[in-house]
Amino acid sequence: MASKTRIFFLNALSLTTTALIMRGVSVIFNIYVSNRAGSEAMGLFSLLTSVYGFSITIATASINLGATRLISDALGLGDVSLAKRSAKKAILACTVTGSVAALLLFVFSDVISKYILGDMRAAQSLRVLALTLVPVAISSCLSGYFTAVRRVKVHATFQIVTQFVKIGVTVFLLSFMVDLGTEQACMALVLGGAAAEFISLLISFLLYLRDLRILSRHSHNTREVAAWGITGRGILKKLLTITLPVTLSACIRSALSMFQHVLVPRGLCASGSSWSEALSSYGYLHGMALPLILFPSAFISAFAGLLIPEVSEFCVQKDSRRLGRVSYRALTMSLIFSVGVSGIMIFFSHDIGLAVYKSPEVSQYIRIIAPLIPVMYIDSAADAVLKGSGHQLYSMNVNIADVLTACILALTLIPKLGIWGYIISIYATEILNTTLSVSKMISVSKMKPRIFHQVVMPIICIIGATNISNLLMQNTQVIGSRSGRLVFQIFVTSAIYIVLLLLTRTLGKDESELLNASLLSQKQYDRKFRSALPVKTQDGT
Repeated sequence: MASKTRIFFLNALSLTTTALIMRGVSVIFNIYVSNRAGSEAMGLFSLLTSVYGFSITIATASINLGATRLISDALGLGDVSLAKRSAKKAILACTVTGSVAALLLFVFSDVISKYILGDMRAAQSLRVLALTLVPVAISSCLSGYFTAVRRVKVHATFQIVTQFVKIGVTVFLLSFMVDLGTEQACMALVLGGAAAEFISLLISFLLYLRDLRILSRHSHNTREVAAWGITGRGILKKLLTITLPVTLSACIRSALSMFQHVLVPRGLCASGSSWSEALSSYGYLHGMALPLILFPSAFISAFAGLLIPEVSEFCVQKDSRRLGRVSYRALTMSLIFSVGVSGIMIFFSHDIGLAVYKSPEVSQYIRIIAPLIPVMYIDSAADAVLKGSGHQLYSMNVNIADVLTACILALTLIPKLGIWGYIISIYATEILNTTLSVSKMISVSKMKPRIFHQVVMPIICIIGATNISNLLMQNTQVIGSRSGRLVFQIFVTSAIYIVLLLLTRTLGKDESELLNASLLSQKQYDRKFRSALPVKTQDGT
């Protein structure tokens, strides 16, 4: 159990480090783009990404989740051969779904731009985005494979490379396209992303081929699992059983989400703003403030992604005790972390907005949305537990209810209240989604939440940390720029927060074990994980 915990958190550390680097670079890049292209271009690009997100949902068809589940189950039974065949079938399925999605987006790009987005400047960019859907689908499937075999460290490194490819191409194109107008500025962003997707596919596929050879060398048993009765068709059938309900729900949710985002600038126009002003307001909130707010969620995302195969194995083994324990730990760590981030964002919102974007509007939106951070962050952990335990359909139904509610609120509130109507809809839908997801997670895992320990004490600690750091900074002269002093004070606040968590025992023994679990070396990881594959005997035990 100890080695498995260490393996889990070694992978989480790898994913978190990579995600933080990527998101950090992405935020810096986002600052550059917004300052160079302007809030209107950011608003139009955000609308483009809502359509692109719907297309990706069709292209990937949740096959990455199916691949993770099938491969995790096969490895849990000790059958490496079945795991390899499952991966190949999943890649084939992604190629088909990605091709269908690409064709649809390319053919209907003009119709979507005119009748859905209401801006023909988006058509050209949509056609370029269509060409990336097959690489996106296959890369997503390969990501599910690497998560299932617990080799996320190697896979994570190439993501940094592809991110820099995207930035390099985009910066180069923006240097001479941004002055041509909003449409061409968006095209520069799209082309940079397209180049990154093709590089991502190439590198991830080469790593996949290399890992197949490593997996074979560590195989304990390559015999068919007769009890499963799985042939090629059987794998596809099981894959469809997992992915089809999720995909249908995801498509509905993604379509509603697209319309929700389209309704925002239209509603702002109805409230009295011009189209340009509406896109700018939308760009300030959705294209500039939210990326900053969601940046620290890289920590939660890393753990959430790795929870799926862990929970899946516990469910296959019918180990309810370990399922409850990992669910409690995930929820506790998510709350402790997100409450801290929320407090820092609220306290430093003015300085963060001015230091990053030199915009008081962004500062205001950060301060308004920051109290919602714990609700937004813990939803990822809850969804991961539900997906890993086979309740992905419930999770998607909740997400559909979430977005449907958001569309209704956008239609009714934004024309009357303007941007405040959109903010109210964000609060209402996030609280609804998280409440339903966490309630179901508690029911499935049988864990017993401790509200005072998990919520109240972190709030007390972050209030204390921000006030203590403020007093220290008032009596300490820090040399450097405004941005440098801000970074230093956030670091001091974070350190004080951790100390207070330890002193109050909010960060107790269980949570401390998680932080110490990432000390395993890569060689130890390979040896421990591969040897952990159970060997099946002739009688199937």
